[in-house]
Amino acid sequence: MEHDGGPRAPEQRAPAATGERDGLRFSVLGPVRAWRGTETLSSGSPQQRALLAALLLRDGRTATAGELIDALWGDDPPSRALAAVRTYASRLRKVLNPGVLVSESGGYALRTTPEALDLNLAEELAGDADRARAAGDRRQARTLINKSLDLWNGEALASVPGPYAETQRARLEEWRLQLTEARLDMDLEAGCHAEAVSELTSLTAAHPLRERLRELLMLALYRSGRQAEALAVYADTRRLLAEELGVDPCAELSRLQERILRADTELARPKEESAPTHSVLRPAQLPATVPDFTGRAAFVQELGDRLATAEGSVMAVSALAGIGGVGKTTLAVHVAQAAREHFPDGQLYVDLQGAGTRSAEPATVLGSFLRALGLPVAAIPDSVEDRSALYRSTLAGRRVLVLLDNARDAAQLRPLLPGTAGCAALVTSRGRMVDLAGAHLVDLDVMSPEEALQLFTRIVGRERVGAEREAALDVVAACGFLPLAIRIAASRLASRRTWTVSVLAAKLADERRRLDELQAGDLAVKATFELGYGALDPSQARAFRLLGLADGPDISLPAAAAVLDLPAQDAEDLLESLVDTSLLESAAPGRYRYHDLVRLYARACAERDEQSESERHSALSRLLDFYLATAANAYALERRGDRLPDLLEPTSYPGLSFTDRHDGEDWLYTEANCLLACAHQSARPGTLRRAVDLLWVSLDLSESGANSKEYETTAAGVLTAARACGDPWAEGRALINMCIAHRVAGQFGEAEREAEQALVLAHRTNDLMTKAWASNHWGIFAYYQNRFAEGERHLTQAMEDFREGGDEAGEASALCNLSRARLALGRTASAIALAQRGMEIYDRTGNTLRGANARYALGIALVQNGHLTDAADRFTEALATFRDSRQRLWEGMALFRLAEIDLLARRAAQAASNAEMALTVLRGVGGDWRRANVLMTLGHALNSIGQTRRAQVCWRDALATYEKQGSPEAADVHALLSSVAAA
Repeated sequence: MEHDGGPRAPEQRAPAATGERDGLRFSVLGPVRAWRGTETLSSGSPQQRALLAALLLRDGRTATAGELIDALWGDDPPSRALAAVRTYASRLRKVLNPGVLVSESGGYALRTTPEALDLNLAEELAGDADRARAAGDRRQARTLINKSLDLWNGEALASVPGPYAETQRARLEEWRLQLTEARLDMDLEAGCHAEAVSELTSLTAAHPLRERLRELLMLALYRSGRQAEALAVYADTRRLLAEELGVDPCAELSRLQERILRADTELARPKEESAPTHSVLRPAQLPATVPDFTGRAAFVQELGDRLATAEGSVMAVSALAGIGGVGKTTLAVHVAQAAREHFPDGQLYVDLQGAGTRSAEPATVLGSFLRALGLPVAAIPDSVEDRSALYRSTLAGRRVLVLLDNARDAAQLRPLLPGTAGCAALVTSRGRMVDLAGAHLVDLDVMSPEEALQLFTRIVGRERVGAEREAALDVVAACGFLPLAIRIAASRLASRRTWTVSVLAAKLADERRRLDELQAGDLAVKATFELGYGALDPSQARAFRLLGLADGPDISLPAAAAVLDLPAQDAEDLLESLVDTSLLESAAPGRYRYHDLVRLYARACAERDEQSESERHSALSRLLDFYLATAANAYALERRGDRLPDLLEPTSYPGLSFTDRHDGEDWLYTEANCLLACAHQSARPGTLRRAVDLLWVSLDLSESGANSKEYETTAAGVLTAARACGDPWAEGRALINMCIAHRVAGQFGEAEREAEQALVLAHRTNDLMTKAWASNHWGIFAYYQNRFAEGERHLTQAMEDFREGGDEAGEASALCNLSRARLALGRTASAIALAQRGMEIYDRTGNTLRGANARYALGIALVQNGHLTDAADRFTEALATFRDSRQRLWEGMALFRLAEIDLLARRAAQAASNAEMALTVLRGVGGDWRRANVLMTLGHALNSIGQTRRAQVCWRDALATYEKQGSPEAADVHALLSSVAAA
């Protein structure tokens, strides 16, 4: 954040007496400066600043003239030193407020308040941090230390001459390092190990003999899953200490190596997780128990006793099974809420959506659980196996209850179960979990007649039911004693004061045969929902049916309005009325969702009750139009001048408009799952082409890394549908989408084949847009695989095709990619010129994001031409845009390129820091090949700063990727490792 250049005092600190009251502030944690209010005061010559610093660091005490002479010149003062001191003091007195610099006892003193000096503020904040940490409040301690460090503005007493300043500069730098170590230590305690690696790598390069920094780096690497690199740091440290000082590593460092070698489980877990304090996150995710919970006493006792066994030496798992609507979730939540006191470290909850067509993925659930337990996103690994292992490690030593609702099968559950005693899991599912080892199985049946009547009475009221007890018994019998059916029927009666119980019983009479016939399996749930559905008015019933047709986890109000073909206000009124009937849930303001079984019932109603199949298709077609039109509007704002939005399949229903590209980005990422589900669902005759185009204009979901895997899965399904439909136009564009997905994943061979196939189809269908982009992609993939002349040929053709189509943005993309090919062919001047032309086009059309890609390409060419400073400027500009646009892939690659420049400029420590940040950003996106390139640069940087063993680990990791992919780089890495080993 920008500020006026002066020391930044904590916001909560009140104004002080003399110094701050008169507006004077001073800094020594950086250049020695003085301010009056916002006005910067002249501190004079270097010797005058040295005098001011000496007086400031006396903390108000008087310094004699002799002491000041020693401070400024040491043992060799000039002949007129005393006169010089008096002159400097006189000048300072004129600059400062009256009465601030005083003469007394043959010397001088500054009369200011402690708050006026940045060093005093930093020391007070650090002291507060020590007290907060001693009290167990690590989060507050970290905040205070960061505030203290923020007061530094470079090297303390910068450019101040004299022996006193030199001594104080060394003291303050040592204190700053100690604060930094303390802050990094607390970062690791809080689980921020992946983020800390980059900074620690840079710090160990700057201070190679500081063993505490090496210890923290080893721990951060180990907790980031990089055990080999952690051990390599120890090996480098031992070698360096032996060569430089002739000593062995300290005992703490040696013990840490031993613990890493034996994979100490306590070491892998941050302190805030292994020894929780009040600052540790304790999730409390259980839904509220229903106030009218009724009956089930035997089950409550049985499950409660089972949970109590978690206090012993076992991890308790109970699995409830039964038909939909039998009350599994209600019972599980009630039991879990009653057992909360036995699980003081938290309770986790998830709906696994096992009854739906798209049940929750264990990896996604584990990511959510780990974040709820306090782990930062960067610390969460990618694979389900690694996430599950980290989840069990995080829960070790804690007492946490996990409620896994609506499970599909045991395979979905196993990664989600805690692994140690003290924890417990409650599971609900429609099927019995006979293959879930060690689980206590409970089969939940319908209510007894007495329990059913009691539940009905609690909802409707004793007075109404007591007057018509027999009719009430008829009602609960007609509901098949199914709790959910009873609740729906009773809620309907409770909301209609003019109805009697007999009226409700009469209405249910026609359903009794159906309920008797459908007492097993999901059909019982369907019959139960029929009660609520039958009470809807025609407009509500239509909305209920049509909204259930849409795939996706939920639906926004504007999307629902499109499905219903209604103004947003009218749609909202209908949706809220359905929420009141409990047939629809309000997931969040402006968002709605069905329980998965209710959605199935709604679809059955649509198939049964809609007058024509065309109305169902029209509803989904409007939804597709809404997503396509809105995504196109967001795309057009993000990529101004791009012709793709003009060449999409036409839509008849409008989308949302945005005034700011960030609003469009927010919409896209919020709607990602729903949008992709719509594209997948629409991959059929009549809507296929729009589904293909929807994926194309939503390519940021892939390129950003936010939804790259889901995008790839959906694109594959749409491509399969296009081939099955025999639509070469749709297939060509679908191949472009797959090409995008595989490029992001680093699967260049597959992507190139798809680009080639798309080009053939584009020629056949005369789709100039697909033709141009297929050539563009093919050219860059040929370049990636070192076929530079072939890449140049395809990119030249792409440029001509874009020009023919009047697509300036596409032309600029081809120019930038052609720049890369020309550069590889040794034509550096041409490469620079091409990238500059591409950048000029993007800048002229206002295409900010693609302008960043042009700057990236130009930066690469400038590096080859030896213009490292200009190249770094272009990469830095691109990096800011990529971050602002949430483009993780390109953010990581820009950091990688900056690391390469740092390496060429012999800034090895900074190169290592940027490479580490690139690796962190590229987790889960970009593919193994890009990661291997970054590891190679990181290895060179580490080798340059003396961390040879760790460098070798990085190179071996890169080599494994190159060999697996058959990359020519493998031979170079083999030679590099051999030469280092020989040396």
